[in-house]
This record gives sequence, C-alpha cells and structure tokens, in this order.
Amino acid sequence: MTGTDVRDGTQDPGPGGYAAARLRLLTEGARSGPPRRAALAELTDDWLAGLFDAVAAETADGRPAPGVSLVAVGGYGRGELSPRSDLDLLLLHDGGDLGAVAALADRLWYPVWDLGLALDHSVRTPAEARKTAGDDLKVQLGLLDARHLAGDAALTAGLRTAVLADWRNQAVRRLPELQELSAERAARQGELRYLLEPDLKEARGGLRDATALRAVAASWLADAPREGLADARRRLLDARDALHLTTGRATDRLALQEQDQVAAALDLLDADALLRQVYEAARVISYASDVTWREVGRVIRSRAVRPRLREKARERSDFLRRAVAGDWRGALDGGKPAAERSPLAEGVVEQDGEVVLARTARPERDPVLPLRAAAAAAQAGLPLSLYAVRRLAATARPLPTPWPAEAREQLVTLLGSGRPTVDVWEALEAEGVITRLLPDWERVRCRPQRNAVHVWTVDRHLIETAVRASELTRRVGRPDLLLVAALLHDIGKGWPGDHSVTGETIAR
Repeated sequence: MTGTDVRDGTQDPGPGGYAAARLRLLTEGARSGPPRRAALAELTDDWLAGLFDAVAAETADGRPAPGVSLVAVGGYGRGELSPRSDLDLLLLHDGGDLGAVAALADRLWYPVWDLGLALDHSVRTPAEARKTAGDDLKVQLGLLDARHLAGDAALTAGLRTAVLADWRNQAVRRLPELQELSAERAARQGELRYLLEPDLKEARGGLRDATALRAVAASWLADAPREGLADARRRLLDARDALHLTTGRATDRLALQEQDQVAAALDLLDADALLRQVYEAARVISYASDVTWREVGRVIRSRAVRPRLREKARERSDFLRRAVAGDWRGALDGGKPAAERSPLAEGVVEQDGEVVLARTARPERDPVLPLRAAAAAAQAGLPLSLYAVRRLAATARPLPTPWPAEAREQLVTLLGSGRPTVDVWEALEAEGVITRLLPDWERVRCRPQRNAVHVWTVDRHLIETAVRASELTRRVGRPDLLLVAALLHDIGKGWPGDHSVTGETIAR
C-alpha cells in the first residue's frame, strides 16, 4: 500500500486502505477547516462507492445491480464530515428482489462497523422514504440534503425531486413544526452564545439551527439573512473538528477542560478567544433565526387571510360600483380601506407587526433616528424590521459630540422599556449600529465571564442589568442616571487593570 490517494485506484480499496488514508488526512497539519471536511467526504464517497460497486456486482452475477442506489443524507449529504461524525446512509431500492437488497445492505454496513465508524443507516424504497419523512420531521430534514453516492442515479434523483416537492407543498404545515422543535431544543440546551460549556450542535444558535435555516430556504416560503451566516457555520464546524481531534470522541460539548487545547488547535490565543469566536458565530445564527421565523409567520398569516382579502376585493368593487352610481354614503360606509401603517414616532411606523421607517424618513439627515426607532420599538414591544435596521446602519449620520438632548432622551427611553429592550438592542448590534453609537461596546461584545455569579457575556449582562433597573425607576430621583449607570457599570472589562477604574474613564 502506497501513500497515493484512494481515488487514483492504486491504493488498497478495502477498509484498511480507507482507514490509513483517513488517518493521514486527519493528522496532517496542512489541511483543516472546509478543505479537510471536503477531502474527508470525498475520500469516504470514493471508498463507499467502490465498496457498493464491488458488492453489487458480486450479488448480481457480475452486473451492476439495477434499481438500487447508495445515498448520503444529513450532515454527510452536505459534505460536513467532522473527524468523528456519523455516516448517514440510505440504501434506496425499487422494491425488486428484497433478499438481494438485504444481502447487499449487510455487506455494506459491516465494513463500516468494522472500522469503528458510527453509522446511521436505513433501507427503503422511495415511497417508504417519503412516508417516513412525512411522519418524522427529522428524517425529512435529512433527506433534504440527500446526495447520490453509487448505483442507480435516476432512482436517487427521483427521490430528491419528490422530497423537495413534498417539503415545499407542505411548508405551511411543517415549518411551524420545525420552529416548535427548535424552540423545545433551545429550552433544553440553552443559548450557545452565553454558555461556558456550550453544545455546538444542539444549543440555540448552533449547527442544528443553521441546518434549520437551510430547510426554511429550501421551502421557498422565506429565507434567512445571509450576511455572515456561512462564515458563522464554518467557525462552529471548525471548532467541532478541533474538539473531535482533541478528545478523540464524537462530542459536540465544548467542556471547560478541553477549551485551551481546542483553542490551540485553531491557532487562537486562549480559551476566552475561542469562546468569543463561538459566541459571535452563535449570535449571527440566532439573529438570522429570529428574523427568519418572523418572516415565516408573516407569510403563513398572509396566506391564511387571502380568503378575507378576496372578500375585501369584492367590497372595493362594490365601493366603485356605488360611487359610479352616485351613492357616496353607501360607498363610504361599505368600502373604507383599513390603514396599513400606524405612526409610532417621527419617521417611525408599525407595519405588519414590525417597526419600519416611514416613507418620509431620511436617516441621512436625521442622526437621532436609529435611537428614536429603537426606543419606539421597545416601547411598543415590537421587533425592528431587518430592512429598517440595515437602512439605518447604511445611511444614518453619526451623532455629534456631545449628543443632542433628544438622543440622550431616546437612549434612556430605550433602556427603560423593560424586557423588549433586549431584542431591539440585539437587532441594532447585529448590524453594527451599537458599536457606532458606543465604540467601547466592541470590547465587551461576546466577552465571556468565567465565574458562577455571571450568567451572561459582558454585553448581555449590561443590557440585562438595565432591564432589571428599569423596574426600579419610580423609586429613584434620577431614573436616567440609574439606567445609564446600569448600562455602563462593567464597560471597562476587556481593558487592562481594574475594570471599575477603567470604566470610569469610558463612562465619563
């Protein structure tokens, strides 16, 4: 056996040859990240395809077995093979010789098990696969990433086409189910961006949520904000690869005792740098999830009211008919259109459950508009529209120094609005508006705190403190001072020395 690649046909195509080539790939330092995952998937593809061809030919008197194909699904279908990832495989068949299919399956699965690789496998016809997917959402999600490996390519292509069509046809029913599944998982696992020992896959903002966003996009019903999403997913996958290689186990939990080693494997300074990178990735995915699920809800609601819209169209037709006939009283009584936008503040309106900019708003001439829009959204308990935040980030003028009185008042209003402040603040932060308003925020953003007293990262801790302080504003003489002090009390963390001393300078 030589060191040549398995694909050139000169290396031992059996399990031993694959195992040796796999070991070399995982231990060489030249490749890491996406190139190594792609190379590992390709190496595994070639080995399984060769194994399938050899076994299928033996069971069919030397001829390729018709009506059978080997399909990668789930993470393997996406080509996201980490060092200890499961191999998710489907043996697809047309319902012909079931005995031959069972024999083929046994001779495929056992070499995988013999190498000690985790295997998630199934044997189904296309109809069985679709029925199982209809009953089990997780199976359907795995099939959305189905990728042909060997055998009857037309059989695989037919299944892929049917599964995608099923997913799109059933999206209005299945996407709320997926959202509920994601919410239940988040309740069990917590927020990835705040946990000291996070689960990179299952926690909210992790790899499962990134996969859910892909499924939403595949439904054609809605799509996620794409900026930074691919990079966030890559960072989490890189961290998981390093975790697998460091521990030698198929784990997704980033335990405290392993963080320094994982950080070193990723060429990061220390465990805090690792956590901050993981938290930033999770924040991007969490925010994209929030925006996407709001859009899914909006689309589903709009489809539900279409019958009522048809009724309103008839009312408008009746309005025109009455007006033409001169019956203005009847026309006005029966055809008055409902207002679509409700004013909230100067340049800010509510539309379809979100806070958006008014048509007359001019962010380039109104530097206070970002804070005014944020305060109005928090007071109304409504989310800021993604498009509004992006427009503000792209066009709003910087505030003068010192801030004008209205800007200070709007900041205090935002901080004093209670729990809705958190989501509004994070929407602004996701698009870089907060660091533009408060440049020192960059040092506390996603900064971990390694003690039992603090649950949150420094930035979220500051916002949570302001939210709690908002409950006490009627008990003090200067509520504005209380809220701003709550926001800035740890702003010096991340600078050398005593953070309270450093923070005093920043706060002034």
